[in-house]
Amino acid sequence: MRGSAPEDDTRTHRPALCRSATAVAAAVLLLPMVSAAPSAHAGQPRSDALQRAFGEAAARFHVPRSVLLGVSYLESRWDGHGGAPSVSGGYGPMHLTDARAAVARLPEFSGDDEDARGDTSRTRRTVPAAQARRAVLPAQLPARLRTLPEAAKLTGLPAAKLRTDSAANVLGGAALLAAAQRGLRLPASSDPAKWYAAVARYGGEDSARGGAAFANDVFSVMRRGQSRTTDAGQRVTLAAAPALTADPAQAKRIGASAGSAQRRTSAHGSAGALECPWTVACESWPAPYEVYDKTNYGNHDLADRPKDQRIDTIVIHDTEGSWETSLRLIKDPKYVSWHYTVRSSDGLIAQHVPTKDVAWHAGNWFVNSHSIGIEHEGFLAAPDAWYTEAMYRTSARLVTYLAHRYGIPLDRQHILGHDNVPGTTTSTIPGMHTDPGPYWDWAHYFTLLGRPFIPTAGPHGGLVTILPLYPLNRPGYTGCAQAGLPCPDHGSTAVRLHTGPSESAPLVQDIGLHPDGSATTTGVNDTGARATTGQRFAVAGRSGDWTAIWYLGQKAWFRNPLVVPTAVNAKGLVATPKAGRAEIPVYGRAYPETAAYPSRVPVQAVSPLPYKLLAGQAYAVGGRLPSDYFYAPTFDLGKHAIVRGRDEYYEIQLGHRVGYVRAADVDVRPSESPASGS
Repeated sequence: MRGSAPEDDTRTHRPALCRSATAVAAAVLLLPMVSAAPSAHAGQPRSDALQRAFGEAAARFHVPRSVLLGVSYLESRWDGHGGAPSVSGGYGPMHLTDARAAVARLPEFSGDDEDARGDTSRTRRTVPAAQARRAVLPAQLPARLRTLPEAAKLTGLPAAKLRTDSAANVLGGAALLAAAQRGLRLPASSDPAKWYAAVARYGGEDSARGGAAFANDVFSVMRRGQSRTTDAGQRVTLAAAPALTADPAQAKRIGASAGSAQRRTSAHGSAGALECPWTVACESWPAPYEVYDKTNYGNHDLADRPKDQRIDTIVIHDTEGSWETSLRLIKDPKYVSWHYTVRSSDGLIAQHVPTKDVAWHAGNWFVNSHSIGIEHEGFLAAPDAWYTEAMYRTSARLVTYLAHRYGIPLDRQHILGHDNVPGTTTSTIPGMHTDPGPYWDWAHYFTLLGRPFIPTAGPHGGLVTILPLYPLNRPGYTGCAQAGLPCPDHGSTAVRLHTGPSESAPLVQDIGLHPDGSATTTGVNDTGARATTGQRFAVAGRSGDWTAIWYLGQKAWFRNPLVVPTAVNAKGLVATPKAGRAEIPVYGRAYPETAAYPSRVPVQAVSPLPYKLLAGQAYAVGGRLPSDYFYAPTFDLGKHAIVRGRDEYYEIQLGHRVGYVRAADVDVRPSESPASGS
């Protein structure tokens, strides 16, 4: 964040978790109350009703109001989400959990037939439909998933009211905090410092480290102060208390418990030392590297990165399932893998694969070989299934730590969503994943990364950075609950692209995603005409309130009014077809030339995607890359090899997904140059 000022108070915190159309149709049953819940009403007049509710709850249960406000901010940024449950079954501003009311015993993880590895050197494995995983809640839910029923007992309020009434929900949160304070045999002090241990218990019921990290974040929020308008138009303010510190005795006790828990976790895991910043709660839950069925193995590949291959990308995913299911599946050698999972309720991180090794997560082997995959607990349901602030914050800390460790640029061509990873060949494009979808709040995430998106040039910079105002940017989507049906109305991080400067102009076409020539749709998983927050594109023209960009080899227009802009001006390097070339090919992998392969390694075809960059067009450059290929066909490490080529590539912002062009095919110049197409 910038300085010590409160963050932008106009943003709404309601991302969706969507990956494929079939998954969405199934997953809406997972959270039956989500799609039916009312959406946010950004146009409602501002009110102080919620602010008063915090004061009244604090007075009734003798909890300092600042503590209530700080806890609620970490859980929801004070949003009510229209009464819809979070991905972990949490409701309202205090994230009171009632998993049995929110989660049905229905399929999770729809992608059993996917090729998360994205490499033909190993036979693709599919799982029969009969073996589809199911979400099964344990007979006894962990305490963190059943705080709402406990709050109902403590307040005497009906559970339904705690789910849907924000004031009642705040009252329930205050009751839980007061109960935690009593359980710790501590007095109901008016001094916020004396509530550190109770806050830790509230945020980390089953994780000492998670509780400590949560409490530290809450106290940080209280020191800095915050002010924002919620999704229901409620203005809430937490005054800054810069001198606030936790009670030393409580902090020491909680710190000792967290340290002990960390030692037990590290001893339990077999994946080696944890690779997490000290400011987050992190545990080891190692993925297996073992042979099964005599010839097959899983669920990742051993490597020695960055010594043998660079790490230059971090891929943001959603899990398409619960925390419990994710941890169960990562232990299955027949399943896929990723490096980390982040829990919704408190931001607890589990590491599964050492970052030096290659996980099977992105569906593109070149990207897998050079990336770290981070999953976030979430369902492919409706956009009202929200992430907590605790999840965003710990994820951002993890990404910042990894980016610093490996020298990864903190920009949108190196911090990718799974939906930004390119298909490997033309045939794989339609099956590429679309998570975390158009509701993940990239602007807020990058603010937490310390790299907020800002203008970097004047109107003649040649590039624009997509940056719509989240709560006001509401393009209509379909398919969240059922194909063709409208999704709930709410904010989005994406803008829609047209063939001309008019809402009535057709959407631009993605010939890779729609090879049959069918039109681009407004489906929540159709990325064919979508530009997303933080992505940079070369300007192709302007007309009134509309801006055109070069996108998938064509001119694409989006509404960008001067009064409420959806993009800011930028500058940087752009790639154009080399002088004299009418068109150049684009690739989904930066693989070496044929001559680079030794005889024992099968040559990987440098197969172009169906897109062409035409003379006069320009595309934002993310970086220059040497070509390489990691050959890992078997469990036997002696058969592994890394092929390095002489060819070099540039990563470019091709469309919604990135792409690669051969350095020999393009000229690279500053975007301000008149020849850049701007």
